[in-house]
Amino acid sequence: MLDTTSKRRRTLLAAAVVAVLVTLSAVAAPLASARPAHEIPVAPATGDLSGPTTDGWEDVPAATVPLASAPSSVPNADQTSVERVHVQAARGDGQLHLRLQWHDATRDVSANETRRFADSVAVQFPVNTSSRPPIAMGGPTNRVNVWYWSGATGTEELLAGGAGSTTRFQNPSVNATAVHRGSGENATWTVVYTRDVDASGANRTTIADDGDVDVAFAVWNGSNSERAGRKAVSEWHYFPFGPGPEGPPYETLLWTVAGIAIVGVVAVTAFGVHRARGGMR
Repeated sequence: MLDTTSKRRRTLLAAAVVAVLVTLSAVAAPLASARPAHEIPVAPATGDLSGPTTDGWEDVPAATVPLASAPSSVPNADQTSVERVHVQAARGDGQLHLRLQWHDATRDVSANETRRFADSVAVQFPVNTSSRPPIAMGGPTNRVNVWYWSGATGTEELLAGGAGSTTRFQNPSVNATAVHRGSGENATWTVVYTRDVDASGANRTTIADDGDVDVAFAVWNGSNSERAGRKAVSEWHYFPFGPGPEGPPYETLLWTVAGIAIVGVVAVTAFGVHRARGGMR
Protein backbone atom coordinates (compact mmCIF):
# COMPACT_ATOMS: atom_id res chain seq x y z
CA MET A 1 0.00 0.00 0.00
CA LEU A 2 2.83 2.41 0.88
CA ASP A 3 4.61 1.71 -2.41
CA THR A 4 1.43 2.41 -4.35
CA THR A 5 0.84 5.63 -2.43
CA SER A 6 4.43 6.74 -3.01
CA LYS A 7 4.16 6.09 -6.73
CA ARG A 8 0.96 8.11 -6.91
CA ARG A 9 2.58 11.01 -5.14
CA ARG A 10 5.58 10.93 -7.47
CA THR A 11 3.24 10.81 -10.46
CA LEU A 12 1.27 13.80 -9.20
CA LEU A 13 4.43 15.79 -8.49
CA ALA A 14 5.83 14.99 -11.94
CA ALA A 15 2.55 16.09 -13.50
CA ALA A 16 2.73 19.35 -11.54
CA VAL A 17 6.26 20.04 -12.77
CA VAL A 18 5.26 19.31 -16.36
CA ALA A 19 2.24 21.62 -16.04
CA VAL A 20 4.42 24.45 -14.78
CA LEU A 21 7.00 23.99 -17.54
CA VAL A 22 4.34 23.85 -20.24
CA THR A 23 2.71 27.01 -18.90
CA LEU A 24 6.08 28.78 -18.68
CA SER A 25 6.97 27.98 -22.29
CA ALA A 26 3.49 28.83 -23.58
CA VAL A 27 3.24 32.16 -21.79
CA ALA A 28 6.81 33.41 -21.57
CA ALA A 29 8.13 32.55 -25.02
CA PRO A 30 5.73 34.79 -26.98
CA LEU A 31 6.16 37.58 -24.46
CA ALA A 32 9.93 37.56 -24.72
CA SER A 33 9.79 38.99 -28.23
CA ALA A 34 6.44 40.78 -28.02
CA ARG A 35 6.21 44.48 -28.70
CA PRO A 36 3.28 46.87 -28.66
CA ALA A 37 1.33 47.15 -31.88
CA HIS A 38 2.65 49.81 -34.28
CA GLU A 39 5.88 50.35 -32.37
CA ILE A 40 9.05 50.88 -34.41
CA PRO A 41 12.16 50.16 -32.31
CA VAL A 42 14.89 52.77 -32.00
CA ALA A 43 18.44 51.48 -31.62
CA PRO A 44 21.54 53.27 -30.37
CA ALA A 45 23.48 54.66 -33.33
CA THR A 46 26.71 52.71 -33.68
CA GLY A 47 28.93 52.33 -36.69
CA ASP A 48 28.57 54.23 -39.93
CA LEU A 49 24.98 55.24 -40.75
CA SER A 50 25.84 57.95 -43.23
CA GLY A 51 24.44 56.22 -46.31
CA PRO A 52 21.76 53.77 -47.41
CA THR A 53 24.18 50.87 -47.83
CA THR A 54 26.73 51.43 -45.03
CA ASP A 55 27.48 48.46 -42.78
CA GLY A 56 26.15 50.06 -39.59
CA TRP A 57 22.55 49.43 -40.65
CA GLU A 58 23.05 45.67 -40.37
CA ASP A 59 22.85 45.97 -36.58
CA VAL A 60 19.69 48.11 -36.50
CA PRO A 61 16.37 46.22 -36.13
CA ALA A 62 13.77 46.75 -38.84
CA ALA A 63 9.99 47.03 -38.66
CA THR A 64 7.75 46.16 -41.59
CA VAL A 65 5.05 48.82 -41.98
CA PRO A 66 1.99 47.90 -44.11
CA LEU A 67 0.80 50.41 -46.70
CA ALA A 68 -2.57 50.89 -48.40
CA SER A 69 -4.00 53.31 -50.96
CA ALA A 70 -4.81 56.70 -49.44
CA PRO A 71 -8.43 57.86 -49.64
CA SER A 72 -8.39 60.44 -52.41
CA SER A 73 -10.51 61.88 -55.19
CA VAL A 74 -7.72 61.76 -57.78
CA PRO A 75 -8.16 59.25 -60.65
CA ASN A 76 -7.25 55.63 -59.82
CA ALA A 77 -6.36 56.58 -56.26
CA ASP A 78 -7.00 53.04 -55.06
CA GLN A 79 -4.54 51.49 -57.52
CA THR A 80 -1.22 51.99 -55.75
CA SER A 81 1.49 49.35 -56.00
CA VAL A 82 3.73 49.50 -52.90
CA GLU A 83 2.36 47.30 -50.12
CA ARG A 84 4.96 47.75 -47.38
CA VAL A 85 8.00 49.73 -46.34
CA HIS A 86 10.78 48.50 -44.05
CA VAL A 87 11.78 51.08 -41.45
CA GLN A 88 14.91 51.28 -39.29
CA ALA A 89 15.65 53.98 -36.74
CA ALA A 90 18.80 54.80 -34.80
CA ARG A 91 19.68 57.66 -32.51
CA GLY A 92 23.04 58.84 -31.24
CA ASP A 93 25.64 61.60 -31.33
CA GLY A 94 22.85 64.17 -31.36
CA GLN A 95 21.22 62.84 -34.52
CA LEU A 96 18.26 60.71 -35.56
CA HIS A 97 18.72 58.44 -38.57
CA LEU A 98 15.79 56.82 -40.42
CA ARG A 99 16.26 54.23 -43.14
CA LEU A 100 13.31 53.34 -45.39
CA GLN A 101 13.42 50.54 -47.94
CA TRP A 102 10.76 49.26 -50.36
CA HIS A 103 10.50 47.24 -53.55
CA ASP A 104 10.25 49.16 -56.80
CA ALA A 105 11.20 47.55 -60.12
CA THR A 106 11.89 50.88 -61.86
CA ARG A 107 14.03 53.89 -61.01
CA ASP A 108 11.88 56.93 -61.76
CA VAL A 109 13.78 60.17 -61.16
CA SER A 110 12.28 62.53 -63.71
CA ALA A 111 8.97 64.37 -63.89
CA ASN A 112 9.83 66.69 -66.77
CA GLU A 113 7.74 64.96 -69.41
CA THR A 114 3.99 64.45 -69.79
CA ARG A 115 2.75 61.42 -67.86
CA ARG A 116 6.08 60.90 -66.15
CA PHE A 117 6.28 60.97 -62.36
CA ALA A 118 9.13 60.47 -59.92
CA ASP A 119 9.42 57.90 -57.15
CA SER A 120 9.02 59.54 -53.75
CA VAL A 121 8.72 58.81 -50.04
CA ALA A 122 7.62 60.86 -47.03
CA VAL A 123 7.82 60.64 -43.25
CA GLN A 124 5.17 62.51 -41.25
CA PHE A 125 5.35 63.64 -37.59
CA PRO A 126 2.97 65.71 -35.46
CA VAL A 127 4.26 69.19 -34.74
CA ASN A 128 2.66 68.90 -31.31
CA THR A 129 3.73 65.45 -30.14
CA SER A 130 1.33 65.45 -27.19
CA SER A 131 -1.62 64.62 -29.44
CA ARG A 132 -2.23 62.69 -32.65
CA PRO A 133 -3.38 64.79 -35.64
CA PRO A 134 -5.53 63.56 -38.53
CA ILE A 135 -3.51 61.11 -40.59
CA ALA A 136 -4.20 62.92 -43.89
CA MET A 137 -1.67 65.78 -43.58
CA GLY A 138 -2.81 66.91 -40.15
CA GLY A 139 -5.37 69.58 -39.34
CA PRO A 140 -5.59 73.35 -38.72
CA THR A 141 -5.14 72.96 -34.96
CA ASN A 142 -2.61 70.13 -35.05
CA ARG A 143 -0.21 70.41 -37.94
CA VAL A 144 2.35 67.91 -39.21
CA ASN A 145 6.03 68.16 -40.05
CA VAL A 146 6.85 66.14 -43.20
CA TRP A 147 10.24 64.92 -44.42
CA TYR A 148 9.87 64.41 -48.16
CA TRP A 149 12.27 62.92 -50.66
CA SER A 150 11.70 62.71 -54.41
CA GLY A 151 13.87 61.11 -57.07
CA ALA A 152 13.39 64.27 -59.13
CA THR A 153 13.78 67.09 -56.59
CA GLY A 154 15.66 65.62 -53.62
CA THR A 155 14.90 66.48 -50.01
CA GLU A 156 12.32 68.91 -48.67
CA GLU A 157 10.94 69.68 -45.23
CA LEU A 158 7.26 70.55 -45.22
CA LEU A 159 4.55 71.85 -42.91
CA ALA A 160 0.88 70.97 -43.41
CA GLY A 161 -2.35 71.62 -41.56
CA GLY A 162 -4.71 69.64 -43.75
CA ALA A 163 -4.99 68.62 -47.40
CA GLY A 164 -3.86 71.37 -49.78
CA SER A 165 -2.09 73.41 -47.09
CA THR A 166 1.48 72.22 -47.62
CA THR A 167 4.28 74.78 -47.38
CA ARG A 168 8.06 74.37 -47.59
CA PHE A 169 10.60 75.28 -44.94
CA GLN A 170 13.12 77.73 -46.37
CA ASN A 171 15.95 76.09 -44.43
CA PRO A 172 15.34 72.34 -44.11
CA SER A 173 16.70 70.66 -40.98
CA VAL A 174 16.75 67.17 -42.55
CA ASN A 175 19.02 65.62 -45.17
CA ALA A 176 18.39 62.50 -47.24
CA THR A 177 20.47 60.18 -49.38
CA ALA A 178 19.02 57.48 -51.64
CA VAL A 179 20.02 54.57 -53.82
CA HIS A 180 18.12 52.24 -56.17
CA ARG A 181 19.64 48.77 -56.43
CA GLY A 182 18.83 45.52 -58.20
CA SER A 183 16.55 44.78 -61.09
CA GLY A 184 13.06 43.50 -61.70
CA GLU A 185 10.81 42.61 -58.76
CA ASN A 186 13.79 42.38 -56.40
CA ALA A 187 14.92 45.96 -57.01
CA THR A 188 14.67 48.33 -54.05
CA TRP A 189 14.81 51.96 -53.15
CA THR A 190 16.66 52.73 -49.92
CA VAL A 191 16.45 56.24 -48.46
CA VAL A 192 18.19 57.46 -45.31
CA TYR A 193 17.03 60.63 -43.52
CA THR A 194 19.24 62.34 -40.95
CA ARG A 195 18.25 65.20 -38.64
CA ASP A 196 19.82 66.79 -35.60
CA VAL A 197 17.77 65.86 -32.55
CA ASP A 198 17.79 69.43 -31.22
CA ALA A 199 16.98 71.14 -34.53
CA SER A 200 15.22 74.36 -33.56
CA GLY A 201 12.51 76.35 -35.24
CA ALA A 202 8.79 76.96 -35.10
CA ASN A 203 6.50 74.24 -36.47
CA ARG A 204 9.27 71.66 -36.34
CA THR A 205 8.75 68.37 -34.49
CA THR A 206 10.61 68.08 -31.21
CA ILE A 207 12.37 64.74 -30.88
CA ALA A 208 12.17 64.19 -27.15
CA ASP A 209 13.99 61.57 -25.08
CA ASP A 210 11.25 60.92 -22.54
CA GLY A 211 8.23 59.75 -24.52
CA ASP A 212 6.78 58.36 -27.72
CA VAL A 213 6.63 60.23 -31.03
CA ASP A 214 3.99 59.32 -33.63
CA VAL A 215 5.11 58.73 -37.20
CA ALA A 216 3.48 57.77 -40.51
CA PHE A 217 4.81 57.00 -43.98
CA ALA A 218 3.85 57.45 -47.64
CA VAL A 219 5.38 56.03 -50.84
CA TRP A 220 4.78 56.96 -54.50
CA ASN A 221 5.69 54.71 -57.45
CA GLY A 222 6.23 57.06 -60.37
CA SER A 223 5.98 54.40 -63.08
CA ASN A 224 2.50 53.57 -61.76
CA SER A 225 1.44 57.22 -62.25
CA GLU A 226 1.40 57.78 -58.50
CA ARG A 227 1.59 61.43 -57.47
CA ALA A 228 -0.08 63.86 -55.08
CA GLY A 229 -3.05 62.08 -53.45
CA ARG A 230 -2.47 58.84 -55.35
CA LYS A 231 -0.05 57.25 -52.89
CA ALA A 232 0.42 54.28 -50.57
CA VAL A 233 0.21 55.30 -46.91
CA SER A 234 0.53 53.76 -43.47
CA GLU A 235 -1.47 54.16 -40.30
CA TRP A 236 0.08 56.03 -37.40
CA HIS A 237 3.01 54.17 -35.82
CA TYR A 238 5.36 55.48 -33.15
CA PHE A 239 8.98 55.64 -32.06
CA PRO A 240 9.49 54.84 -28.34
CA PHE A 241 11.83 57.68 -27.42
CA GLY A 242 11.65 56.74 -23.76
CA PRO A 243 14.16 55.35 -21.24
CA GLY A 244 16.67 52.93 -22.74
CA PRO A 245 17.36 52.13 -26.39
CA GLU A 246 13.96 50.50 -26.92
CA GLY A 247 11.68 52.83 -25.01
CA PRO A 248 9.64 52.15 -21.86
CA PRO A 249 10.07 48.79 -20.07
CA TYR A 250 7.21 47.11 -21.90
CA GLU A 251 8.75 43.65 -21.79
CA THR A 252 9.33 43.99 -18.03
CA LEU A 253 5.59 44.45 -17.60
CA LEU A 254 4.90 41.41 -19.76
CA TRP A 255 7.30 39.25 -17.77
CA THR A 256 5.63 40.41 -14.57
CA VAL A 257 2.25 39.28 -15.90
CA ALA A 258 3.77 35.99 -16.99
CA GLY A 259 5.29 35.49 -13.53
CA ILE A 260 1.94 36.08 -11.84
CA ALA A 261 0.32 33.54 -14.16
CA ILE A 262 3.01 30.96 -13.41
CA VAL A 263 2.68 31.46 -9.65
CA GLY A 264 -1.05 30.93 -10.01
CA VAL A 265 -0.53 27.66 -11.86
CA VAL A 266 1.93 26.44 -9.22
CA ALA A 267 -0.50 27.31 -6.42
CA VAL A 268 -3.40 25.51 -8.06
CA THR A 269 -1.25 22.46 -8.81
CA ALA A 270 0.08 22.33 -5.23
CA PHE A 271 -3.44 22.53 -3.88
CA GLY A 272 -4.44 19.61 -6.13
CA VAL A 273 -1.50 17.55 -4.93
CA HIS A 274 -2.37 18.33 -1.31
CA ARG A 275 -5.96 17.21 -1.80
CA ALA A 276 -4.81 14.05 -3.56
CA ARG A 277 -2.53 13.21 -0.65
CA GLY A 278 -5.37 13.74 1.78
CA GLY A 279 -7.60 11.42 -0.22
CA MET A 280 -5.01 8.62 -0.18
CA ARG A 281 -4.62 8.59 3.60
